[in-house]
Amino acid sequence: MVLWNKGRFNLLKMKKLFESKLLKPFKHQLFSLINYWPPYFGAGIKANSVSRDFRKIEVQMKMRFWNQNYLGTQFGGSLYSMTDPFYVLMLLENLGPGYIVWDKRGSIRYKKPTRKTVYASFELTEDQINEIKQRLKQEPKVEPEYTILIKDAQGEVVAEVQKTLHIKLKSPPAQLAE
Repeated sequence: MVLWNKGRFNLLKMKKLFESKLLKPFKHQLFSLINYWPPYFGAGIKANSVSRDFRKIEVQMKMRFWNQNYLGTQFGGSLYSMTDPFYVLMLLENLGPGYIVWDKRGSIRYKKPTRKTVYASFELTEDQINEIKQRLKQEPKVEPEYTILIKDAQGEVVAEVQKTLHIKLKSPPAQLAE
């Protein structure tokens, strides 16, 4: 299975690879392939760790000449990009195939400029996942909000990202198997 062909990264083939029964036990390790997805590879964004249950992901972005702004600090667009897909991917994995999950809205608030490597953590709890499932039994959609703190190695917050996701069932609740 070729994931990279003619200068294009094939996300559908990567998704099929993830869903393969043979590779399912290694899915969290295969997730590291996201590090080679051109937008992340180019920006120097790296998923350092992914838990087996896809409920915790640690990401970093090193300072490079190609991801700095005019003032020589981390470029704001790259800071936002390092937070972009992870909650969607985590929820898709934890909710299962009967759900649609999209990013709906995002914003970033810069706290201080930095020339250092930055880090972000993403975590989902069992309670959060169960709450989404329960709410979708009564509501047509759920739009949870998440706050991601981007920090430097000393733990100082350099930016705060607010993400709103849009989640709904692919079919009515009566047809969705538990």
